[in-house]
Amino acid sequence: MTASVPEESKRRVLPRGGKAKFPRSARLLRHADFERVYKLGRRHFSTSMTVFYLARQEAHETRAAKALGTRVGFTVGRALGGAVQRNRMKRRLREAVRLLPVPWEVSADVVINPKKSLLTVDFVDVLNEVSRAFVVIEEKLGGKVRRTVVGNDKKNSGREGRG
Repeated sequence: MTASVPEESKRRVLPRGGKAKFPRSARLLRHADFERVYKLGRRHFSTSMTVFYLARQEAHETRAAKALGTRVGFTVGRALGGAVQRNRMKRRLREAVRLLPVPWEVSADVVINPKKSLLTVDFVDVLNEVSRAFVVIEEKLGGKVRRTVVGNDKKNSGREGRG
């Protein structure tokens, strides 16, 4: 196992740069927000995680959630292992989100729920899975906003053309 050899566990991890951050405003923190994403959101499945996501509506936002962009939260249940393993999963996911460009054009809440296989997968694969999830979220939620705007523009321009 790679955990017994410290050099092995850090072999493919990219160095931390000072530029990429994961600020508090980009994190999902409140229990009610997690519950809302689980109950009303969509799911994206991958080999080592399940990603839940929900577009944030203006009417449902609180003062703390008014920032535009995507907020990300993590849940790691006790069934996935002891505290050491669960904390390692959260650290790997947090670093992946920190290193990747989060879709800020889409105002959404995202909850990443890892599977036990996240501990054994290379970090590059974790980065690829999180990146793919963000692409899917941007396509599903960002595309809807664009289609609605285009649809409204077409309706308005058609009415103007009729006279």
